[in-house]
Amino acid sequence: MDFANTLNLFHQFNLAAIEVGEHFYWEIGKYKVHGQVFMVSWFVIGVLLIASIAATRNIQRIPSGFQNFMEYVLDFLRGLAKDQIGEKEYRPWVPFIGTLFLFIFVSNWSGALIPWKLIEIPEGELSAPTVDINTTVAFALLTSLAYFYAGISKKGLGYFADYAQPSPIMVPFRAIEDFTRPLSLSFRLFGNILADELAVGVLVLLVPLIIPLPLMILGLFTSAIQALIFATLAASYIGEAMEGHGEEHHE
Repeated sequence: MDFANTLNLFHQFNLAAIEVGEHFYWEIGKYKVHGQVFMVSWFVIGVLLIASIAATRNIQRIPSGFQNFMEYVLDFLRGLAKDQIGEKEYRPWVPFIGTLFLFIFVSNWSGALIPWKLIEIPEGELSAPTVDINTTVAFALLTSLAYFYAGISKKGLGYFADYAQPSPIMVPFRAIEDFTRPLSLSFRLFGNILADELAVGVLVLLVPLIIPLPLMILGLFTSAIQALIFATLAASYIGEAMEGHGEEHHE
């Protein structure tokens, strides 16, 4: 039996009906966007908004309950930004670093805890926004913009003079480094979250639910670590841009 006949046999018995990378598209003018990513992203944003409102609705001088938890989260994010950017410069960057961490963290956990696949949509399936490479690349581009803005706002156009340190031969290498480091973050985040969801999905199909449970618990831990890594390195890049290429910044 030749290859063409084999393919026809597969199609006849629907053995090749599964498609990889199928998406639910929304058309906005001449553009197509991944609708399933926007729907879950709005859910994540809604969760964060509800948590913020709940924590600030009735602020007490001595925090307790959920307010206490959210203040702990804020202190954690301040500490993260302070450690990576420095005592004098970190405050304006807490909202950006905090938003990155919280959105990625809640997105990752939503994919690990919520059975999105049970919700049917016309095409594709719902999943964590960070499983879509477009989302993680968007985070990388935002990090790049923040990186350049931090450097230029601190040093002006003289920021680019650092490219020639310690020798002009380093200019192309410094330029490539500036553009590729944030992108490497996006591929790391996308690859780890996608691999975790695929592994759990395959095990759930092949074996009883109790077998994948340890892997699912490990996935929650991995999801949190990936959010922390992304936010920490983004803050580190911003701090380095204000201090100088290849230099360590200290408080």
